[in-house]
Amino acid sequence: MSNTLADPGHGHSPAAWANVLLMIVGLSIATVGLFVANWPVLIVGAVVFIIGPIVGFVMKKAGFGINGPKYQPKAH
Repeated sequence: MSNTLADPGHGHSPAAWANVLLMIVGLSIATVGLFVANWPVLIVGAVVFIIGPIVGFVMKKAGFGINGPKYQPKAH
């Protein structure tokens, strides 16, 4: 095997981390809102969940994605 990085990774970039983190937080908030039957909390969680991919996309376009100029891969 060669040491060259042919595979850019599995989304280990700031954009991907922000996306996933926001989606997990949103899903957690929405779950709490669902179980305590509080519709405003559920809606806030759903909105945070939906904002996650939007933030990830914007960060990717800003250069924080896998092939972006601001991305610095870490050695494995």
